[in-house]
Amino acid sequence: MSATQTVELLDERERALAAHAWPFEEARKVLARLDRFAAAGKAKDCVLFETGYGPSGLPHIGTFGEVARTTWVRRAFAQMSDVKTRLIAFSDDMDGLRKVPGNVPNQEMLAANLGKPLTSVPDPFGTHESYGAHNNARLRAFLDRFGFEYEFLSSTECYKSGRFDAALRTVLANYEKVRDVVLPTLGAERRATYSPFLPISPTTGCVLQVPILEWNAERGTVVYEENGKRVEVPVTGGQCKLQWKADWAMRWLALGVDYEMSGKDLISSVELSSKILRALGGTPPDGFNYELFLDQNAERISKSKGNGLSIEEWLTYGPEESIALFMFQKPRVAKRLYFDVIPKAVDDYIEFLRKYHAENNEAEKLENPVWHIHAGNPPDEEYPVTFALLLTLVSASNAHDRELLWGFIRNYAPSANPQDNPGLDRLVGYAIRYYDDFVKPAKRYRPPTEKERAALEDLARVLDGFGDERDPEKVQYEVYEVGKRHQFEPLRDWFKALYEVLFGQSQGPRFGSFAVLFGCADTAAMIRAALVR
Repeated sequence: MSATQTVELLDERERALAAHAWPFEEARKVLARLDRFAAAGKAKDCVLFETGYGPSGLPHIGTFGEVARTTWVRRAFAQMSDVKTRLIAFSDDMDGLRKVPGNVPNQEMLAANLGKPLTSVPDPFGTHESYGAHNNARLRAFLDRFGFEYEFLSSTECYKSGRFDAALRTVLANYEKVRDVVLPTLGAERRATYSPFLPISPTTGCVLQVPILEWNAERGTVVYEENGKRVEVPVTGGQCKLQWKADWAMRWLALGVDYEMSGKDLISSVELSSKILRALGGTPPDGFNYELFLDQNAERISKSKGNGLSIEEWLTYGPEESIALFMFQKPRVAKRLYFDVIPKAVDDYIEFLRKYHAENNEAEKLENPVWHIHAGNPPDEEYPVTFALLLTLVSASNAHDRELLWGFIRNYAPSANPQDNPGLDRLVGYAIRYYDDFVKPAKRYRPPTEKERAALEDLARVLDGFGDERDPEKVQYEVYEVGKRHQFEPLRDWFKALYEVLFGQSQGPRFGSFAVLFGCADTAAMIRAALVR
């Protein structure tokens, strides 16, 4: 490495260490963790990040948001340190199926397999060897689509291959300590029968919630009763699994996890699993608790209910970058996740990308979400038209042909074309689909009041005089002036009237930008047609 490269690298690290974006704040926690380990004589040569997935229901966007957010922390850490990192996407597919999700086929077949590990339950979709394998494949397909760098681990494979054996023996050797940590958190009835170990029945294949009668650390076994007979089984080799909070702690120990984030609903579980890990002689990972996503009714999104948005649904109406931005912004604030948020997420992304390329300060660029979304290398592409403007253009022109829409766009931005603006070309397709499915069915045109009619007639005359004007600010100024002349107070009532009378919706983009894009003369004609209607 040359002297110049060394100086540049040091400058990059200084900027990263001083950055305020939340992934950098989290990365500094990991850096401090490494310092503590080194001071204790346990220096680490690799940092392990982990995300967990419960494949009892179909994956939803929140599941993948955890991987994206953890990836951003990992990348921020890489700006600060040469220490290697790994990211594990871990699936709890050894868990027993507790209930039948309401949004999957073959409900009766699933009901007949309740209690079995998810990787032992037949796939209701008929595409994989098990229900767990099907959902694991769905997870990996999404992560691969985003280009995440990760290692996938299956709980079933880790238990059965022996990868967890040493950690399971450690839990068995500290059986009383683990039990004493958990018992105060349970009700009286559960305390009487609680054991961290759950045997897998050799006859039914189910995960058994049964009292453990004996445990023997030397032999590595537990004894329980099934069908009136005492059964002794090893805790290793996949013949037992752990209750999930003990399981979480054991996994941290076995894999050496340094960082894992989780939802706000798991705060108490993280605390309990951390206590269990300390009882086993380990150090809990760092992390933070993010807020949960809500549906349009402000109810928590659930895999089993299938409410909220699926990945496929979002990607039908918006690009991958818009999902990533939605995940990045305010992770500790509860946000509603439904179709109406997509257009704003798309336009927010466009604005952040514009600001990134307009910014000359390298330190400020690290604070921009697109730096994180694109791993420090955002695309150098301009969007002369917003998504909201495209939606209004489709609405006003009733144009469902991409070439026709591009004709309008070229009138507005002559240098724009699908080859040089592939991102914008994708937005054209998204706008057509979003309009057809969500905007058009909700349109509610209303007739203008006499005051509004007079103002609209005035605006049509003004627009006729603009000819081929391409400066949206000039047009916007005159739109304001029309509203003032006709004494709209506040002025937002004037714009509300424009959108409701002309477009059948309560809001829209800047009207001046729309008029320039659609053409001032065509906009005037549209106004007169609406007044006749």
